[in-house]
Amino acid sequence: MALTTRPEQRPSRAERRPSMALTFWQSTLGKKIVMGVTGLIMIGYLCAHLLGNMKIFFGPGEFNGYGHWLRVMGAPVLHHQWGLWIARIVLVAAVVLHAVSAYQLSRRDIKARPQGYVHAKPRMSYATRTMRWGGVILALFIVWHILDLTTGTTHSGGFQEGHPYQNVVDTFSTWYGNVIYIVAMLAMGMHVQHGFWSAAQTLGAGSRSRDRALKATANGLAILLTAGFISIPVGVMTGVVS
Repeated sequence: MALTTRPEQRPSRAERRPSMALTFWQSTLGKKIVMGVTGLIMIGYLCAHLLGNMKIFFGPGEFNGYGHWLRVMGAPVLHHQWGLWIARIVLVAAVVLHAVSAYQLSRRDIKARPQGYVHAKPRMSYATRTMRWGGVILALFIVWHILDLTTGTTHSGGFQEGHPYQNVVDTFSTWYGNVIYIVAMLAMGMHVQHGFWSAAQTLGAGSRSRDRALKATANGLAILLTAGFISIPVGVMTGVVS
């Protein structure tokens, strides 16, 4: 009598091991690494964005020319606005991953200590304590900023497509435009200061010999970016940019 063997059954989806990418994403360390990398991408964008925005102090020709270059960036290899849309997609992906990671890590932290701390940690900086609210403020600001100067939906004056200089002057000619922008830039500065330091530690760049340099870099970046961006509405208010 011949022996028969049962065919080996494949494991069900529920029994299969999750992929390495999913395992990485589900881990606390993985989320912190995602936050660190995406945070550095956004800081890089802010530095490049500030350099471009500084052209507003050289007159409408320079600034409008910069706005035109953004739309033809990568030409003739890339089609009209393709380079700009690639940059937008990368930035949006970084913002979403950063926000989702921050939210999920926050929820895990709350579950780990549901009653919370009675007192804040003695060495916790003001920037650290306000990271969550700072993130919310920046998220709301990004929405307003796009609706104001990209789509023109909430623009205070007559939005002029292809004339970013005049659009910026219109926005910062209103008191609420200045208040919204300056408050958001202060929140951004605190976010950058703490975020750069945290990213360096998470990604393994921190050490006793480099901690002082990393802290100085984080403080310098925060001050430079905050002062640089705030100088634009101040320039409009004082008539330097008009």
